[in-house]
Amino acid sequence: MSDGREKRSCIVIGAGISGLLAADALQREGWTVAVLDKSRGVGGRMTTRRVGEGTFDHGAQFFTVRDNRFADLVNGWLGAGAAAEWSRGFADAEGEPNEDGHPRYRGAAGMTSIPEYLARGLDVRTGERAVRVDAHADGWQVGCESGLRLEASALVLTIPVPQALELASSGGYGLPDSARRQLEAVSYDPCLALMVLLDDPVGVPEPGGMQIKGEPLDWIGDNQRKGISEVPAITIHAGPEWSRAHFENDEAEVTRQLISLAGDRLDTDLSRSVVESSLARWRYSWVTNAHPEPFLAASDAPPLLFCGDAFGQPKVEGAALSGLAAADYLLG
Repeated sequence: MSDGREKRSCIVIGAGISGLLAADALQREGWTVAVLDKSRGVGGRMTTRRVGEGTFDHGAQFFTVRDNRFADLVNGWLGAGAAAEWSRGFADAEGEPNEDGHPRYRGAAGMTSIPEYLARGLDVRTGERAVRVDAHADGWQVGCESGLRLEASALVLTIPVPQALELASSGGYGLPDSARRQLEAVSYDPCLALMVLLDDPVGVPEPGGMQIKGEPLDWIGDNQRKGISEVPAITIHAGPEWSRAHFENDEAEVTRQLISLAGDRLDTDLSRSVVESSLARWRYSWVTNAHPEPFLAASDAPPLLFCGDAFGQPKVEGAALSGLAAADYLLG
């Protein structure tokens, strides 16, 4: 994207699945699009990390398909080798199988495989933290911490709503009160996610995932059995209440407690197998009160849209459909 405004141009803040699909849809129709993200890589919570020799999905663990439009997308990802089916159900809180016949999908080499596939051919600038936006009569100017300045006719914010609100209010633009009230009604729960590299496999039941859906633990996933890690590597998600209560606690203490809690659930002394660990603190993990529509158009002149997993349907599918709906709106 040039530094001058173009008639059909857009800046997308956030390189998660919502932002990438919005950008791709606009670019296919001839728009000039730049995607900015503060992280080192794409994906948002669809992210995969290395800890030692282990590979971990530590945010979103899988996704399901219900909508026909999303199904078409997923079929394309499967055909391209970016996604794979993982299972048709997971063990429950007691470790008992709970198959229901509905496919659960994963990224082929980790959840990041899908956003990395979507980002090919797009102008994605990672490591760029947007810190100020200003509206003009014919578009938007976005300033980044690095000194980068971009201008475009439309702006799409796909980052978590509290961050998007702060950014939208960072410059001289006055967000309409009605839009602000709707956005301030969106809420989230946090999630503490622990990645644990092990020297021996542990007994996470087939197919390598336990959906506990409770407190203090929500999930235990075996990334080796999932098919993305060559060595034993488990992901532990604390429940939302436990995560909120311990979110700011010392990493060593949170790590010790989560390893102990997961070991109790798996009926093993997990601490004896730990090689290395890393804690991720997802402040905006579970959407607890979503905006009812798949996006929010706060302004038409110049266009300002908010979208992401807090709009319309939840989770990966909802985020994808939200990004597509925002692009549809801009395309008329």
